[in-house]
Amino acid sequence: MLTTTKKTDIRSLDLPQLQQHFIAMQEPSYRAKQVYQWLWEKSARTFEEMSNLSKDLRKKLTENYAINVVEVNNSQFSNDHTIKNTFKLYDGNIVEGVLIPMEERMTACVSSQVGCSLTCKFCATGYMDRKRNLNADEIYDQVVLIDQQAKKNYNAPLTNIVYMGMGEPLLNYANVLKSIDRITSPDGLNMSYKRITVSTAGIAKMIKKLGDDGVKFNLAISLHAANDKKRNEIMPINEQNSLKALEEALKYYFSKTKNPVTYEYIVFNHFNDEIEDAMELAKFCKHVPCKVNLIEYNPIQFADFLNAEGDKIDAFSNYLKSQGVNTNIRRSRGKDIDAACGQLAVKEQN
Repeated sequence: MLTTTKKTDIRSLDLPQLQQHFIAMQEPSYRAKQVYQWLWEKSARTFEEMSNLSKDLRKKLTENYAINVVEVNNSQFSNDHTIKNTFKLYDGNIVEGVLIPMEERMTACVSSQVGCSLTCKFCATGYMDRKRNLNADEIYDQVVLIDQQAKKNYNAPLTNIVYMGMGEPLLNYANVLKSIDRITSPDGLNMSYKRITVSTAGIAKMIKKLGDDGVKFNLAISLHAANDKKRNEIMPINEQNSLKALEEALKYYFSKTKNPVTYEYIVFNHFNDEIEDAMELAKFCKHVPCKVNLIEYNPIQFADFLNAEGDKIDAFSNYLKSQGVNTNIRRSRGKDIDAACGQLAVKEQN
């Protein structure tokens, strides 16, 4: 009876583990450091690219290890220069990533899960089942591929990364933090923590864990309503993570990190766009130092929500500013393509 040995995902190994593997292969441990450099600093996609290794070693690595690279499956180019991608994973699953070019920055929006378990009513990803978490290297690959797109199409490197694509990052905690380590490390992509934002729907106990771990990246909360009744209606997670629990977690997080937070607030037509809603949000903003991004909505086929009228958004913003809340309006990007989170992946999975 024939048996096949599954290849080890080489990027699942940290450097000490990789060195132990090389010793077991009767190879000098310094070779492990060379391979590690190829994988994380130079973003090598095959062992054949590792030109300072002998042919025999490259052959041995190819026979025993896998580099489970992520590939661009499809790209849509918007008139506003946004590029929406679907990425194919080694197992055939599809996730999304977006390049958002602006005058002052180049931002990559990356996914952390295949699908999502949170079922937010306004989000296309919320209508997909969560199939699995992404590994750290799969998140890292999205950043590398989007950076290549930025350089190729706009002659500029990435400046910012937001974990705001498919999935809930704090439900893939270990892999998200490992990916950020590889992205920020001098022996990785060497980007600044301050250029990275992780967005969560509000998992209170995991926000506290971020505080305990003393994270240096930015934290954004997908809030979208500042009273429990409305938030329960559009975000079922609020039933177990109420605004009071979120308030306590954010106070704890801030006490540990001294990092202000960002509240993401999609302004929906005739749902959360009145001055009364703005008053509730301003009150919630008093708990910890923060800023608010008011976001125009990209409608999806699964939901009946529409973007609020422009004058309503302006009035909402002006009220928050009158209460001393740092407020920005984020205009919708990629309106002419499948730009809403999960929209393109849903189409390609079906």
